[in-house]
Amino acid sequence: MNHKVRENVSPERDNTIFWFPGRWIGGLSLIIGPLLLLAAALLRIQFHFFYDAQLAAYAHHPVLITAAYSCFVLGCLFLWPGVITLVRFIGRKHPALAVWGGMFTILGLIGRVFHGGIDHMAFQLVNVQSLNLATKAVSDSYQAFHIVRYLNGWMMVGWILLAIGAYRSRTFGLIRSVALASMFFLPLGTLKGTRFESTFLILGLCIALIPLGIKVLRDGPPPSRKAIYWAIAFVAGEIIFILLSILFPEIMRH
Repeated sequence: MNHKVRENVSPERDNTIFWFPGRWIGGLSLIIGPLLLLAAALLRIQFHFFYDAQLAAYAHHPVLITAAYSCFVLGCLFLWPGVITLVRFIGRKHPALAVWGGMFTILGLIGRVFHGGIDHMAFQLVNVQSLNLATKAVSDSYQAFHIVRYLNGWMMVGWILLAIGAYRSRTFGLIRSVALASMFFLPLGTLKGTRFESTFLILGLCIALIPLGIKVLRDGPPPSRKAIYWAIAFVAGEIIFILLSILFPEIMRH
């Protein structure tokens, strides 16, 4: 017997079928990701944004700067499921904008994590060598080749495509679409701190995505008991891993 798959399903049916990453991960991502990026921007806003000032800030305030850059990387890692969730809304009416906007935006998040790895290594040079040597090493290698550099334009334009798609699909209104598109101007690269306008750009991201995250979380039944158990197990396992890595660093290296 041949069964036809309906292309258009009702909203009630659409809330119950499987989709990746799912309502809870997607909704939480839309809330947590932007907040982590905003926290990162606020933690390092007092320091000049260029690399020499960022290295000097780490030398004098290592815990603060480590927290700021860690929040930024975590924000990028946590945000991609939210981007996929937004793409799902846009794709119902404008699949081309959804595909290209989502792909380039996620590519941009991956690129920012790549730069986060370079930032981490630069900060470690301050620890194992000195601030002067670390600054010289970054200065001498700042224009070194890496393939990610040549994708920067597409990484940034992804936010514009998402914003256009969100507006045309009526997922967002004009104000939230413009707020989302403003992420195009967020500086991208190695050891980029917080410019004055960066905080407002990320705040625009929060204005655009957090209400959608709340809507996604509220638009359906509560999580099942099995899902809650899995979430508790994951969080507990991660806490144990972090504690072991802190208490027994030599063991965790092997």
